[in-house]
Amino acid sequence: MNLKEMHTADKPLQTKKLFSATDGVLSIQINAGGQLKEHVTNVPAILVCVIGEVTFENEKGSKEILIPGDYVNIETNVKHWVTAANDSNLLLIK
Repeated sequence: MNLKEMHTADKPLQTKKLFSATDGVLSIQINAGGQLKEHVTNVPAILVCVIGEVTFENEKGSKEILIPGDYVNIETNVKHWVTAANDSNLLLIK
């Protein structure tokens, strides 16, 4: 999913709630070729790519390439990991 697809051009200002955060917002930086190792989260989360390109994968076989503006919902108690194709910055909201 991409943030651009959530809004239309017919209004000068638009908002849309994506997620209700319980733990806050984390900034994550992963250098090219680096990986956020396999782990699980016990609360729902959303991962937003701000800069770069990463691949998000989970144990259910889901594989998403994220570029700036793309985001993915992370399921609770499902193993997942993130690999950076190039230097990347992400926001993790949970």
